[in-house]
Formats: sequence, structure tokens, C-alpha cells
Amino acid sequence: MKQRGMRALFRKDLSAIQRLGEKLDAADAVVIGTGAGLSASAGFTYAGERFQKYFSDFGEKYGFRDMYTGGFYPYKTLEEHWAYWSRYIYVNRYMDAPKPVYQELLEAVKGKDYFVITTNVDHCFQKAGFDKKRLFYTQGDYGLFQCSEPCCQETFGNETAVRKMMECQKDMRIPEELLPVCPHCGKPMTMNLRSDGRFVQDEGWYRAAERYEDFLRTRKGQRILFLELGVGYNTPAIIKFVFHRLTKINRLSTYVCINYGEAYAPEEIADRSIVINADAGEVIKTLLGQA
Repeated sequence: MKQRGMRALFRKDLSAIQRLGEKLDAADAVVIGTGAGLSASAGFTYAGERFQKYFSDFGEKYGFRDMYTGGFYPYKTLEEHWAYWSRYIYVNRYMDAPKPVYQELLEAVKGKDYFVITTNVDHCFQKAGFDKKRLFYTQGDYGLFQCSEPCCQETFGNETAVRKMMECQKDMRIPEELLPVCPHCGKPMTMNLRSDGRFVQDEGWYRAAERYEDFLRTRKGQRILFLELGVGYNTPAIIKFVFHRLTKINRLSTYVCINYGEAYAPEEIADRSIVINADAGEVIKTLLGQA
């Protein structure tokens, strides 16, 4: 009984993926919205084997068992804090994702008029070759520092500093002279990640936001495919609820929700929605005929 049910679900997903392919081919424009589920599908997981591979020493010393918890741990010194964070940034920003999910997504929308809005901060889209001017990272970037105050609405690329911290850390500490400080006020740097009211939205952030709004405005009335991948309910107002609203307004549009365990479409747009309860990477592979 269980196997028959699984086969029926698989057939249903294949039918939905076929419909997705048809809608993608017919779309005048594609708006891609992504959350943590897409990067998890690409292998950027934050617990289990990957945590043990890169952070077992921190886990043993401080008692946490996943990378997220380590990011919020109250380290006694900034030298310990930045030893952890430099490794965290290096592993999740400057290393490539284990699986080519983002490259395959780019292949799936090749030749289409697209724009991406994402709450992910791991830079996977640009590393995969997506056009930088068609990307809006709403929640920040692991590759940027900002003043912890903040004394200015400015961000600072951190690759050189992070690599140096990685090279020089010892016993889960970095040398004091490598502690990052704001070049304007001398206060400690922090990550450019949205967690409270001190998040810096720099000029690049506003330019990307404007390009996103312009894309939506200039494609009104077109056949738009709103493709939502791995977006949960932590911050639904950024992508999910906006996609629902825009699909409702534009009768020519289609809403697609691909999310393992959380795939859903509101009743008022159900007739123009495709819901696939599956891993986003596997759906993309199937769409490309690779599965």
C-alpha cells in the first residue's frame, strides 16, 4: 500500500513537472524566488556530516551541533568569535556548493527574461553565472562586513580578511591584529546579515531593489512564471506572499511552489498554480531531462 502511494505521488510530481516545463517554455518572463531550501538541495547543509567535517572542534569545545547555533554562541572573546565566523564564511560563501543545483537552474531558464529575488546570503547565484544585474539579495551577503554601530550605510568586501583569518587561526582563535574594525569609526565590524534594525542597506542593495521593482513594473500583463524554490515561512512577506498577490492580480501568470514538505498554493490562485512537494534540485534535474 505504501509503495503504491509513493508511485502515485511520483506520477503526480512528474505530471506537475511536465506542466512546469510547458509553462516555462510559454512564459514571457520568469521571476525566481528562493530560500534556504534551494541551497540545502545544493548541499549547503548546516548540521550532520558537513558540520562534523568543518566544525567538530568547535562542537566539542562549546557544545553546539550545528553551524547556525555556532553563529549565535556567546564567545568570550572577539578572537574566538571571528575564528568561528571566518571559517563559517569561508565554508558557506567562498567554497562551491557540493552539487550543481544553481548551474542547472541557470540552464533551465537559459534564454528567458528572468529576475531573481533571494533570502539566501551564500552568493551561489553569481558563482553559478547568473547575471548580477538580475539578482536581489534582500537579507545580506556572507561576503560583506558592516560597522556594528553602524556609523555609515556602507559595506566592505571581506574575502581577503576572511582568508587571512582562516590561515592564521590557531586553537579556535585568531590573532588580535586580524580583528576587523570599521575604517571610519574604529568600532568592531559585524556581518552584513539582516537580524535586527542595524542591518545596512548600502547603495548596491538599493540599486538591486530598484531593478527588481522595475522588472515587475515593466512586465505587467505579460505571461509571468513566478517560480518559488525552497522558500519556507520564516520570512514569507519577502517572496511567498508577494508572489501570491502578483499571481492573483495578473490572470496570465502562473505560480509555482517547489518545497519539500511545505509546498502550498492559496485557494484563490489554485487554478493557476503548480505545487510540487519535492526536493528543488531533483525537480530541476527532471525538468532538464537528467533524472
